[in-house]
Amino acid sequence: MAVGFHITAAILMLAFAIVYASDPSPLQDFCVAIGDADANVFVNGKICKDPKVVKPEDFFFQGLNKPGSLSNPLGSNVTQVNVNQIPGLNTLGISLARIDFAPYGLNPPHTHPRATEILVVLEGTLLVGFVTSNPAMNMKNRLFTKVLNPGDVFVFPQGLIHFQFNNGKTNAVAFAGLSSQNPGVITIANAVFGSDPPISPAVLTKAFQVDNNVIKYLQSQFWWDNNYP
Repeated sequence: MAVGFHITAAILMLAFAIVYASDPSPLQDFCVAIGDADANVFVNGKICKDPKVVKPEDFFFQGLNKPGSLSNPLGSNVTQVNVNQIPGLNTLGISLARIDFAPYGLNPPHTHPRATEILVVLEGTLLVGFVTSNPAMNMKNRLFTKVLNPGDVFVFPQGLIHFQFNNGKTNAVAFAGLSSQNPGVITIANAVFGSDPPISPAVLTKAFQVDNNVIKYLQSQFWWDNNYP
C-alpha cells in the first residue's frame, strides 16, 4: 500500500514538473512590451506597458503583403512578425512570418528553439523537410520531406532542424505561424561556421571528420542571414 502511494506521488510530482516547465499562461488580458526598464511589471522577458496607455497600434503591423528582397545569395527572405514588431504579442505565445523565395531560393536548415512552425504555401512549389533528433544507437536521424503546392500545409516540430527550398522556376511565397511570440532562429551553417569568436577548427574537424583546410575555408565564408524584422 505504501509503495503504491509513493509511486502515485512520484507520478504526480513528475506531471506537475512537466507542466511547470512550459511557458506560463498570461495572468492578465495582455502585456504590451515596452523598453522602459523603470516599469514595474516584467513578464516573459519584456516590461509591460501600463494598460491605460496601450494603443491599437500596439497590436498592429502593416506591409506583409509586400515581398521581401531576394537579392541575397540564398534567394530567400523571411519577414518576421513577432513581439519585436507587434509589442502586444508579448505573453500570447504566437507569431507569424512571410517567406519569399526566388527560383531555387533556399531557407537554409535552421531550428526554432522555442516554437513549433506551421507553414502554408500561397504561390509556387516548395520542397520542405525536417530531421528528427538523435535516435538510438546504430540508427540515423530520420528525414521527413514533402513537396508542397499552393494551399498545402506542413508542420515543423519545435526545435527540430528544418528547411524550405523553392524547386520551381518561378517565385514562391509561404506564410508560417509559430507557437511563440519570440520563437528564435538558429541557422545551422551560420551558427557552426560563422560564430564570433569562431569555434576552434580542432573541434569542427573532429566533429565533421574532414581536413582542417575544409573547416578554415568554410569559416572564411560570409554566412548570410535571410531573417529580417
